[in-house]
Amino acid sequence: MAQFSPKPEWLKVRAPGGDTYHHLKETFRKLDLHTVCEEARCPNVGECWREGTATVMLLGDVCTRGCRFCAVTTGDPRGAVDVREPEHVARAIARLSLQYVVMTMVNRDDLLDGGAEHVARTVSRLHALRPDLLIETLVGDFQGHMSAVDMVVDAGPDVFAHNVEVVRRITRVIRDVRSSYDQSLAVLRRAKERQRRLAADAAEAGAPAPRRLTKSSIMVGIGETDDEVLEALRDLREAGVDIVTIGQYLRPSSKHAPVQRFVEPETFAAFERAALEMGFLYAASAPLVRSSYKAAEVFVRSLMDRGGAALPAGASPGGAPAVEALLEERLAVARREAARLTAELDPDEPRPPVAPATASASPAQLVPAASLVRR
Repeated sequence: MAQFSPKPEWLKVRAPGGDTYHHLKETFRKLDLHTVCEEARCPNVGECWREGTATVMLLGDVCTRGCRFCAVTTGDPRGAVDVREPEHVARAIARLSLQYVVMTMVNRDDLLDGGAEHVARTVSRLHALRPDLLIETLVGDFQGHMSAVDMVVDAGPDVFAHNVEVVRRITRVIRDVRSSYDQSLAVLRRAKERQRRLAADAAEAGAPAPRRLTKSSIMVGIGETDDEVLEALRDLREAGVDIVTIGQYLRPSSKHAPVQRFVEPETFAAFERAALEMGFLYAASAPLVRSSYKAAEVFVRSLMDRGGAALPAGASPGGAPAVEALLEERLAVARREAARLTAELDPDEPRPPVAPATASASPAQLVPAASLVRR
């Protein structure tokens, strides 16, 4: 493929916009929240934000690894961690009209636990503030330390996600040398085993066990073959992964790995059919699909199609109207809960000084994390 080949029509999207999009963008800036939607230049940022889904990046915006596909800044944070971030992020997100949040992270090989405790604390605090909010953790491999995987799973995210990113053969070429295809599979396998153990313990104690899922993602068009994609799907399913997403790789800059091919929409459809035949609860496969694309809808569909979620009255199981109705219902609940938390700030809520005329119970009253750091 020529280096400057134009994108096909199916990869062109509208520029993000709309009131909800601009409101969230402004709020994220005021609260010093990093979103991977922006850091990774995701083409679906406008669509996802309008539908009440956002992906927030924890542990800063500098990654200790340098993968050839990723636009996130690479460097050495030297162990720097804002210990107030879990509380800050949880309170900020809880006051946004989101029904589903993805908590992702940069790889932090400079930390002993890879940042697992930090992620777990954020999830636990957000669950306490907004029990209605669905939470997905998209995490690194923690260098294969399974105690770190257990720590995140034990915090109770609805979805534990870790991406294999590419097929086995090109992993060494595309991902950082510290990443491993088999290590990623081991992390996903351990997460599913831990979820099952927690569910069994809850059942034995007579307590309800919420459905917890595992998820992974594959990029195509970066040097793999179709048969290798199918092999990767089989590997993921064998590891117990419930949800898989497959999307077209797009080169962030000339410094990153080049696009080898633009995969046709018909091929993506074939990948999706194959994944469902293998037993995945849900597969999202299309050119513009990303790991967190329409995450709320993917989660709901993965349960509804197998009868795992309650449906609105009069809705047909698994049908598009039922999905849309349930998502709208969840979004309405999210708006109501966000408004309640905004109006009922905790007595110890940190607030910047504001003039009486402008004082209001809004997310902007949270102290930006950057303003708390000693220069």
